[in-house]
Amino acid sequence: MQGRKVIRLFFFILFFSVGAASLSGSILCDDLVRYYHNKQIVTAARESSERLKSLNTDYDMLLKHLEKDPNLVDRLARATLGIESEDANTAYPRATAEQLAAARRALMEDPNLKSAEPAMPEWLRHCSEPRRKIAIFFSGAILILISLVCFGPPKQIPEEE
Repeated sequence: MQGRKVIRLFFFILFFSVGAASLSGSILCDDLVRYYHNKQIVTAARESSERLKSLNTDYDMLLKHLEKDPNLVDRLARATLGIESEDANTAYPRATAEQLAAARRALMEDPNLKSAEPAMPEWLRHCSEPRRKIAIFFSGAILILISLVCFGPPKQIPEEE
């Protein structure tokens, strides 16, 4: 008799916990989707902020060099605009087409795409579909009902003397 009560208790706990987990999971599914979406946005904003900080430091260093050396503006203008040098004794290196293409790809790539943070898990994407969310909700409710009806405490039959 005691073994039956243990088995009933085990099945009650199993069915009730699985039902409660699926019921709460279907209810909280939208919040989990929003959480992963916000987490991805925060990561992209942080990466963008770090990139902007790096650019600011680079520009600050360039401005300091421009203040120290006034001839730097002429050299930068020639290098940027492709103006030939007036001095015959100065050699300016030319960039190859491969180097220019690699630099263009590095500048044009979107920093938000290389996010190290994983996207939303596949199971959550599947569970967030409305039809599946409703099915999970009802199956959880049915499991809770089964656990209460079938594995609940047995009815006490009064003994007649």
